[in-house]
Amino acid sequence: MTKSRWLRRLVAAVLTAIVLGGCSRDPNVMKQKYFQSGTQYFEKGKYREAAIQYQNAIKLDPRYTEAHYQLAQCFLKMELLNGAFTELSRTVDLNPQNSKAHIDLGNLLIAAREFEKAEEHARLVLLREPDNVDAHTLLARVYAKQNNIQASINEMKTVLQLAPGRSGTYLTLAAVQVNAKQIAEAEENFKKAVQLDPKSVPALLALGDFYLQQHRWSDAEQQYRRAIELEPKNRPPRTALARLYLAQGQKAKAEQVVVEAKKALPSDSENYRMLGDFYFNTGQFDKALSEYASLYQEHPKDLRVKKNYVQLLILGDRLDEAARLNDEVLKANAKDVDALIYEGQILNRQQRANDAIPIFQAALKTEPDNEVGHYNMGIAFIQVGNMAQAESEWREAVRIRPTMVAAQQALAELALRKGDFELLDKSAEQLIAGEPDSPSGYVFRATARLVRKDSAGAEADFKKATEVAPQSPKGYAALGRLRASQKRLSEAERLYEQALNRDPNYFDAMQGLVSIYMQQKQPAKALARLNAQIAKTPSNSAYYLLQGMVLIDTKDLEKAEAALQKAGELNKNNFDALLLLAKVQNLRGSVDQAVAGYEHSIQINPRDVRSYVLLGTLEESRGNWQKAQALYQKAMQAEPDYPVAANNLAYLLLEHGGNPDVALSYAQVARRGMPDTPNSADTLAWAYYQKGAYALAIDLLEEAVKKAPQNPTYHYHLGLAYLKTNKRAQAKEHLERALQINPKYPHADEIRKAVSELAGG
Repeated sequence: MTKSRWLRRLVAAVLTAIVLGGCSRDPNVMKQKYFQSGTQYFEKGKYREAAIQYQNAIKLDPRYTEAHYQLAQCFLKMELLNGAFTELSRTVDLNPQNSKAHIDLGNLLIAAREFEKAEEHARLVLLREPDNVDAHTLLARVYAKQNNIQASINEMKTVLQLAPGRSGTYLTLAAVQVNAKQIAEAEENFKKAVQLDPKSVPALLALGDFYLQQHRWSDAEQQYRRAIELEPKNRPPRTALARLYLAQGQKAKAEQVVVEAKKALPSDSENYRMLGDFYFNTGQFDKALSEYASLYQEHPKDLRVKKNYVQLLILGDRLDEAARLNDEVLKANAKDVDALIYEGQILNRQQRANDAIPIFQAALKTEPDNEVGHYNMGIAFIQVGNMAQAESEWREAVRIRPTMVAAQQALAELALRKGDFELLDKSAEQLIAGEPDSPSGYVFRATARLVRKDSAGAEADFKKATEVAPQSPKGYAALGRLRASQKRLSEAERLYEQALNRDPNYFDAMQGLVSIYMQQKQPAKALARLNAQIAKTPSNSAYYLLQGMVLIDTKDLEKAEAALQKAGELNKNNFDALLLLAKVQNLRGSVDQAVAGYEHSIQINPRDVRSYVLLGTLEESRGNWQKAQALYQKAMQAEPDYPVAANNLAYLLLEHGGNPDVALSYAQVARRGMPDTPNSADTLAWAYYQKGAYALAIDLLEEAVKKAPQNPTYHYHLGLAYLKTNKRAQAKEHLERALQINPKYPHADEIRKAVSELAGG
């Protein structure tokens, strides 16, 4: 080869490399590659991976409309509705002509109950495309949600005129008619959808679901089995059939369907995980854990299996195993969001919420719209006593995913705790919308209605809870509580028994039964019923706690101690049992055991202020006021607004030469938290007395004496306050009354001296 020819080839090769290198770095080329990669992932159902690729494309070109739209589709598949809303909004901003984006955005707005905005998007499309079937369908859905049923049906008739052969149109019309209680017409249109497309599995499933709602079990089963015959390798028909059996209370049949599905379906992760997920979703936790342990052995490289197994280990309090496997995930990827959340959950369960919070924050920094992270961070904030921040995190979780049941449930329970019945009502409505076949939402809404004096509405909701979930104990127990409050005790007793028949471990029902018997002064009957239930469920720690409480009421402290010890053995986190056990030991004279018990409770649950207060009270009774004061101070550090600790701490400071200004601030905290108790009135009054504000002290002490006329301390303090204001007769009256109530009162000598001086004066 000549030198010149070699040189020309070298130059050509270099130029080719430069051109190819330039293409590989061209942003337009790169964004297309990311987009194509994302589409490949999307078609395989790998939506998280697809989303990453679409996001990479958008980083290169923030105005890449198609990538924004496809990213929204990923978020919709992953049920990240907030992210989907953002991307769809960006899509229509960049390209107002994108009708599909307008329609998708409108459907999201319906889910958020923003009906007028959803209608705007439908009409924007119809202005350009008057015959757009999807826009008319969206408008029909808006009208249906606004209870404008006739307008909705009219829109669907327009759709039928435009696209008479579309099976899906009849399905939508039928759904509207179901809402309008036009059951016969709805059935006709569901059938029409199937006739138009007899091999349409979605149409068969919709007809089956309709029959399921009508409790036409055999008709529903027929549709589901036809769907399975058509697509034996498709999961939804089999899960629908399992759901049908569960609705009839035939859990064994449902399980068999899922077992067969696992064998019949292709061996991809989602299919072989079916059985474990079924066990978990039906409350068969031990079976779920066992199934996932087996899956992990069979598929050790399946990250989803590993993560689900970690979650189950956490829920089963097998924290060491969970932490070991989770650490392996984090070692491979320190920013794995799921693994970070699991680490935070483990720390929460170890009562290390202060350590958990920054872990959750790190996860949310990577994935701000992760509703599970926000939910669990809310749990951490509750543990550290920050109720406001917990509520904020749970609100954020439901903003991202309004159908997140756990977060809505947490908000509802928080609302009950706070007495925020507006929040309770809102959370209940969301629970009902998200899980109409679950009893929880109806029970919460009924509670809110009771507060508003809507007894009829509450009763309807309680009954609805039993109708939608006849195999759940929740509705029966809730209705039992209502009957008990109405003094219809025999009905309440029957309902509680129905709840226990459905779930022998359902504590609310057992507690309700015991409460009825105790109201009727029948502790022996309460104990007999408890013993019978414990024989059925010998591992139920809560039942032994309840047994201990009844035995305390009957003054049988020895047996109460044994019951409470058993409760603690069965569940080392049963703090109520541990605290009550220490109290019983103190009553029996085993003070050292009681102290050890309280100290143990503090060690395993340092955020529970009750342990500090109860131990402080015990130490105070033994004359160890310095120890008591230190314990009350620790309680206030754990929960700064805890009124009992604040009250006791304020009083000790006042009695033992503490700073009166600090004592006054604690007394005010106690009064805010316990505004109706004479004890808090007396403590605050005593603080005012020592500050020289005698008139303020007298007002509070008069209230305390009126509420507790047999308390010598209140009379003593009131007498001293009257003495300071030169109201001698009133001072003498209350000082003498203190001695009459308790001649051996600790300040008796001082009182006698003061009374003598008043009599002599």
